[in-house]
Amino acid sequence: MNDLFSENSQLYRQARPSYSAEIIEHIMQYVPEHALAWDCGAGSGQFSRYLAPYFQQVLATDLSAAQLAQAPQLANVRYLQASAEASGLAEQSVDLVTVAQAIHWFDFDTFYAEVKRVLKPHGCLAVIGYALIEASNERLNHLIQQLYNRTLHGYWDAERRYIDECYQSIPFPFAEQPAPTLQLNYNWTGQQLLDYFQTWSGLKHYVQSTGLNPLLEMADFFQQAPAQHYEVTFPVLLRIGK
Repeated sequence: MNDLFSENSQLYRQARPSYSAEIIEHIMQYVPEHALAWDCGAGSGQFSRYLAPYFQQVLATDLSAAQLAQAPQLANVRYLQASAEASGLAEQSVDLVTVAQAIHWFDFDTFYAEVKRVLKPHGCLAVIGYALIEASNERLNHLIQQLYNRTLHGYWDAERRYIDECYQSIPFPFAEQPAPTLQLNYNWTGQQLLDYFQTWSGLKHYVQSTGLNPLLEMADFFQQAPAQHYEVTFPVLLRIGK
């Protein structure tokens, strides 16, 4: 698994979208016991905090110690630097494994072997993510599409295609359960959007390669109305397996 997000981990925590209670509420329909959850690839705890109210204990792991250092301190959540493929958990000890916006970086075969090792017989795996941001403002949406598909073309890691394909093309050797169509809705300022785009791995690769700032045109657009807020949506990706 790659570690692309240790640098600027504070910005990542602040600028990335949160999840929603609706997502975890749906997942919990398939989880009969609530002793232990493993949030794998937890980053700075964006999804871990949604697990905390439901479980006696949550283990949140990530390769990046810098990311974990930014996570919220919760009484029943333990943060541990560990790979997705070697959790250190006991066999058949986990009720729910979650992976939020991270599974595309994993070695699927070894991760799934670890999931099957640690899950209880009636345990559950939930793979969560969000697709490309969409804006109700047509000009802004055009700029987002241009940035993502044209300017940064060739700078995205190959694994990004799994998100473009809405996680439908990842291997998923589990009995799949029904998942609803959900979305995350925000009303963000131009600066919040610029901060978010700066967390994109493709943008980081572009800057490292060219030394150029690919956000200048978008920054000029936001400067036309500095106080304006923009309605944006992230389509939720969700696969649940038993």
